[in-house]
Amino acid sequence: MQADETPGRTDSPLDRRDFLKAAALGATAAAFPASRTTAASQAAASASTEVDAFLKEYVAKWVPLETSASQAAWAASTDVSEAHTAAQVTANQAVNAVVGDPDVIEKVTRMLGRKAELSDLQLRELEKIRLRAAEAPGTLPDVVKARVEAEAKQSAAQDGFAYTVTKPDGSVEHPSANKIDQVLLASKDLEERKTYWKASKEIGAPLRPGLLKLRDLRNKVAQGLGFSDFFALQVADYGMTVDAMLALCDRMIAETRPLYLQLHTWAKHQLAKRYGVDVPAGPIPAHWLSNRWGQNWPGFVEGVDMDAPFKGKPKEFITEQAERFYVSLGFPKLPSTFWTRSDLFPADPATGRKKNSHASAWHIDLDHDVRSLMSIEPDNQWFDTAHHELGHIYYFLSYSTPEIPYLLRQGANRAFHEGVGDLIGLAAGQRPYLKQVGLLTPEAQAASTETFLLSSALEGSSIVFLPWAAGVMTRFERDFYSGAIADDALNAGWWARVGKYQGIVPPEDRPETLCDAATKTHINDDPGQYYDYAIGTVLKFQLHDHIAREILKQDPRECNYFGNAKVGEFLRNILKLGATRDWNAVLREATGEGLTARPLVAYFEPLMKWLETENKGRTAGWPEQA
Repeated sequence: MQADETPGRTDSPLDRRDFLKAAALGATAAAFPASRTTAASQAAASASTEVDAFLKEYVAKWVPLETSASQAAWAASTDVSEAHTAAQVTANQAVNAVVGDPDVIEKVTRMLGRKAELSDLQLRELEKIRLRAAEAPGTLPDVVKARVEAEAKQSAAQDGFAYTVTKPDGSVEHPSANKIDQVLLASKDLEERKTYWKASKEIGAPLRPGLLKLRDLRNKVAQGLGFSDFFALQVADYGMTVDAMLALCDRMIAETRPLYLQLHTWAKHQLAKRYGVDVPAGPIPAHWLSNRWGQNWPGFVEGVDMDAPFKGKPKEFITEQAERFYVSLGFPKLPSTFWTRSDLFPADPATGRKKNSHASAWHIDLDHDVRSLMSIEPDNQWFDTAHHELGHIYYFLSYSTPEIPYLLRQGANRAFHEGVGDLIGLAAGQRPYLKQVGLLTPEAQAASTETFLLSSALEGSSIVFLPWAAGVMTRFERDFYSGAIADDALNAGWWARVGKYQGIVPPEDRPETLCDAATKTHINDDPGQYYDYAIGTVLKFQLHDHIAREILKQDPRECNYFGNAKVGEFLRNILKLGATRDWNAVLREATGEGLTARPLVAYFEPLMKWLETENKGRTAGWPEQA
């Protein structure tokens, strides 16, 4: 034994030197015992090693099954059949067996209890696993199995539904969703409009029982991991409570409410004039509007035909031009498999094939198998949609790199995906870009700034969209899953919120045998997340304002991203991070401030002044408004 060695002491000479160095810096022996530091370091290293091994094993099992489930869902959405629905159920059950494994839940819960010993990246991956496990906990196998089957059945019923319209002459038509939208966009016959609007709501009745069943099953799986209900589970992906999310949504509505009231007032006067009837005293009848849910109001701005440049273009042009937009910013061309595996155009009725009519982007294998499902027609709306959907696709590709763990190959939050897609949709509608690529008519070129702002406020994801997204959809789903809306009052609950937030009323009483909420696809197959679109809308204008003012040095209302490498670099620096960073930090670093509707309101300032002049002497609002 050495002369300076004391029985029971285990620190080495090196440990003692570290202790003395710390003491010289003002630390105390009690606060910096070397043995405790060594033990803590060893424990942290052990925990980190254990987590890395667990994550590697989990991903190896999960990714192939997730890929198979995505492929099955793709088949079920692009070719609706009982066989494809059954295959989707089987594939989802296989995924759930892994992600909801009770052993996985136990390990993740234990590992998350050692947060101080783990890296931020490890904690983020573990939290993603926890939230995914809460969607299908293996501790409730019968409930999970029933949910998978019910969701597949609901999707098949939705995608395979045939709309029916009985004409005045007694003939029967089975219009597509696109045909219904075309009638609501163009017809000035209120009776015809009502007929097609009512037909668009017929789908809600057969979906009603399935939706109620899904609510109960979704709540049970969420509660299995301690969430109050399914809606709370979805909000948790933001690192927020339900109350915090609702407060954020309320703030977005309040900040844009003055402009919405002006638009609502102007619109109902314009519509009354168009249809040759009296102006409603308060809310707007739903069948007067050109969208089935009133989530946007296209077709108001007359004299500027934005569809004209697309007439006669080949059907492939719209998506190919959207790709050219991204390539001009420095993004790579899309993988060749995108073109061979996507489903971009309406199904040929002669084939009998039915497909989901809602545009979407798919990341099949969390790598480079990216696809889009659309039903493109040669018009301006699909031009905007194609740019939006490719925004998702390029987001997928940007974070599908070796640097980003598979579990974090997602947006900074879900709204970032929508915000980026919407951002490029907004950029695609800027006149300098349209002029450069030969898609701006002389009439559109000569139109006033107010005319274009009016179109943007009404037709895109902006002013009229926010009361729908942050108000109606968010509040209905929150109250639906929390039990605040009774089973026998679904329609009453739906229209109460439509009236409060949007100032829209149905053309006639809507009986409780129907379920108008279920006519919106997200209620069925993308539930509890519609605030994503509202946050994405505000995010879109915040990013656009920064790009226009700080990078392009141009007016945000008249700017052109096309061909600008610095814009592409700015976007890629956000997209390539995936979900590896806190979304608030990413936004602050990119734009200098947290989420705010200030840039959105500023964008429409000239329109607000114009509307106030147009509406002088008119009564704004409606009795039920918030």
